[in-house]
Amino acid sequence: MTISTKAVWTDFGGVLTPPVGETFAAFCAKTGLPPDPLLTAVAAVTARYDTDDFMLPLDTPLITEDEWLRQIAAELAAQGIEAPVISFADAWFDGRRTNVEWLAHLRRVRERGLFVGMLSNMPPAWEEHWRRMVPPQGVFDDVVNSAQVGCRKPDPEIYELAARRAGVPAEECVLIDDLAKNCDGARAAGWQAILFADAAGAIEQLDLLLDQSSSKVASP
Repeated sequence: MTISTKAVWTDFGGVLTPPVGETFAAFCAKTGLPPDPLLTAVAAVTARYDTDDFMLPLDTPLITEDEWLRQIAAELAAQGIEAPVISFADAWFDGRRTNVEWLAHLRRVRERGLFVGMLSNMPPAWEEHWRRMVPPQGVFDDVVNSAQVGCRKPDPEIYELAARRAGVPAEECVLIDDLAKNCDGARAAGWQAILFADAAGAIEQLDLLLDQSSSKVASP
């Protein structure tokens, strides 16, 4: 059975931006922090919040960016590494490129009359940065940001909220995300999902899904 698709929700980091691994490498190069000790420090801080998801403390949020950085600096100091005084948001977004191919396709999808939204786990301090990279006007009908709504992918609550915001049943929503666990969470909530590897592949998969949906609607 072909399911109608009426709402397209895209992730931000790793989809509308380069892969997170690429951004992390650039962050380490800019700050001079060695990757492995930094990851060890972040993991130690993350474990204090009963999770192994590095971003969960920041993007729900359970902690401010400044306090998070202080705790990481203390962990690095215990390893004999002095952390520079930085704004994580500024350093993370500095020089980060927008995936213009995917952004252009989202515009085309919206021109077809579909609802297009952004569904992202993101810390509060990133708000002005992502809006500078991807101004939402004329692209997104709505934005569901974990820091603003108090829940996050892959928890079912955020998918239920996004479907309500789009005004369609869960099965008529599709998520495009670079993390398998978020796609799995979407499917568990009754959504369709496309695991993003690159713009060309995601465009092909999404267009096929939308063309199938259009054919179903056009059938007598």
